[in-house]
Amino acid sequence: MRWHERIKSRLKLRELHALEAVVQSGSMAKAGQQLALSQSAVSKTITEMEHTLGVPLLDRTSRGVEPTAYAQILLKRSVAIFDELSEGLKEIEHLIDPTGGDVRIGTSEPMTAVVATVIERLSRQYPRMTFHVTVNSSPPALFSGLRGRDLDLVVLRMASTKPAKDLNGEILFHDPFAVMAGKDNPWTRRRRVELSDLLEEPWILPPPEVSIGQMVIEAFRSRHLPVPRSSVITSSVHMRHNMMVTGRFLAMLPSAMLKFPTYRGSLRALAIDLPETRRPIGLITLKKRGLSPAAKLFSSCAREVVRPLAAER
Repeated sequence: MRWHERIKSRLKLRELHALEAVVQSGSMAKAGQQLALSQSAVSKTITEMEHTLGVPLLDRTSRGVEPTAYAQILLKRSVAIFDELSEGLKEIEHLIDPTGGDVRIGTSEPMTAVVATVIERLSRQYPRMTFHVTVNSSPPALFSGLRGRDLDLVVLRMASTKPAKDLNGEILFHDPFAVMAGKDNPWTRRRRVELSDLLEEPWILPPPEVSIGQMVIEAFRSRHLPVPRSSVITSSVHMRHNMMVTGRFLAMLPSAMLKFPTYRGSLRALAIDLPETRRPIGLITLKKRGLSPAAKLFSSCAREVVRPLAAER
């Protein structure tokens, strides 16, 4: 039996849990309170782990105990261990009761139109399912949620067709931006409109430093036009929507938003093609991590919901 197999047979989940509690609390005594153990029992557990591994796991400092580099590696990997165990228990629960289950979804504000439609359809078929939705306009923050096992999957506009090496990216459909206005805006009744016609209109634009802001700038510059003055600068889709429904303001947003009930009744797309803004909308998951049955149901339903959009060219 090789040395790592001996360690595997001796290292226990409760010991990893104890190490995590000590590092998070910074104290053997506080960890003991959390775990309902004595300080000496916690100390003994850590000592046994260090003996098993043959490396020190904690440094004693004036501020309390801090993890060594060895402990940091162990804790980083233990996140995946506890996550996989948790997902396994959820799968067992789902087999016992297939109408239940939790799914944790990350998405951007524009893509909440897609996510809401998927949830509405699934919740009718599986009324005991619970959907935890995190909305964030920052892709790195959403990907961090995947890597930290706080999210099961992410639905968002992809910067490219290939995500980072540790992520899986399934393209659901491709989507360009559209110039949008409230349904009562006079420009929505024009059959022929050029972007150059709208430079003096009141615009709501995203901040130029964000990725969507750069795409808006690209749409104007590709037509050799200056970026118009923005009456309102915001990253919030809800703010843009609330301004547009007044009938005065224009904004550039993903055209897919108008294919779902959330915005279809209040907004209209102007007759302007913006092919240079076409990007993939993806379903992003973490590699080497199996999806729970609830997350698989969500993924399958998402593919069905967007199938008409995937067929568009």
